[in-house]
Amino acid sequence: MKRELDNLVTQMHSSGIPYDEAVREFKKQYLREVLMAHGGNQCKAAEELGMHRNTLSRTMAELGLDLAEVRAGLKRPPRSERPVFGAIRQGYR
Repeated sequence: MKRELDNLVTQMHSSGIPYDEAVREFKKQYLREVLMAHGGNQCKAAEELGMHRNTLSRTMAELGLDLAEVRAGLKRPPRSERPVFGAIRQGYR
C-alpha cells in the first residue's frame, strides 16, 4: 500500500497539483470511503474516524461531499435494471 501511495504522490506532484488541492482530494475520498463502509451513517463513520459527528458534517460541507451522493452509490438498481435470475433458474430444471 505504501508503494501505491508513493506512486500516487509522485503522479500528483509531476502533474502540478498544489498541496492544498491534493490534501482536499485525499480527505474527500477517505471520508467517502468510510461513509460508504457504514452505509452513509454519519454517527458510525465519525466514531471510526475519531471525530464528533458535527465535525464530520462540517468537514463534508467544506469539501463539497454530499451525503445523498454517497448513499446513491449504495442503493440497489431499479427492478428494470436488475438481472433476472428466475428465468435462468427455470432453464436448469
